[in-house]
Amino acid sequence: MSLPVVAVVSFGVALVVTPVMIVVARRSGVVDRPGALKDQATPVPYLGGVAVFAGAAVGALSGRPSVLIPLAAALVLGVADDRFDLSPGIRLVGEVGVGLAVVVTGPVRFDGAVAALLLVAVTVLLINGVNLMDGLDMLAGGVCAVAALSFALLLDGPGRQLAVALGAALVAFLLFNRPPARVYLGDGGAYLLGAALSVLVSEAWAPHVTVEVGVGALALVALPAAELAFAVVRRLRGRTSLVAGDRGHPYDRLVRRGWHRTAASLAYIGVEAVLGLGAVAIVRHLGLGAVIALDAAAAAVLVALAAATGALSPDQGAAA
Repeated sequence: MSLPVVAVVSFGVALVVTPVMIVVARRSGVVDRPGALKDQATPVPYLGGVAVFAGAAVGALSGRPSVLIPLAAALVLGVADDRFDLSPGIRLVGEVGVGLAVVVTGPVRFDGAVAALLLVAVTVLLINGVNLMDGLDMLAGGVCAVAALSFALLLDGPGRQLAVALGAALVAFLLFNRPPARVYLGDGGAYLLGAALSVLVSEAWAPHVTVEVGVGALALVALPAAELAFAVVRRLRGRTSLVAGDRGHPYDRLVRRGWHRTAASLAYIGVEAVLGLGAVAIVRHLGLGAVIALDAAAAAVLVALAAATGALSPDQGAAA
């Protein structure tokens, strides 16, 4: 299937499935209710991730169908968490299982134990990073859409098929997730996106892909990785549980400083666009040293921005 066809079909599938899942979520009670860490005034349906999965599946089926295993596992794990509020231990075991599925079904496979272990760790990191980033309307979906389209420019073959499909499906979802959101990704969608980014990283780390592409791919997932790192630092400094929720994320701090919520989301999306375009340009036209410099610069800038917003300091919000 050609890439334009994949994009159109994926967009169409997600566009049709999203409103269906809104109805299903409302009728089944899988909704995000107002609370101490929730800003909305009324319940908002979850299950947007199911629609994104349906759209992304078009690219997987036309490229590497086996990757539907980790994507489906991540979606199921997240939806179960939405519905039953799973314990941290169960979630971690499930995330590790998703990571192992990424290793087994992806091009890295078990060619190297270190690569396999690293990819499992990346999967757990990205699942949690995207989940933490999913705190404002269109933020996580927008960032991951840009990341997916950037991967589409970096990769070839099955990886490009999946990246195009994921990006197109997320664009359709964002039509319903833009402020004020009519549907959320939910943990199901956040876990799915984290796993999908991990699958794309595995494609960038495939034996036949250049080292420049593999290293450049790290810049595309820097934002969710940083979101998790900042939360860990903040909670350790505040001597609170690492699995407790807070409203101390960089985007929360921006909103507290008077930024419109949409502006805060667009700021994240803009940063991801800069990272994505920078990575693609540098990988294509410069050497490995420049790619490594990009990753180091991205890390330094993200830490500086987090410090400037106060997101590395303990938050006084209630734990979830």
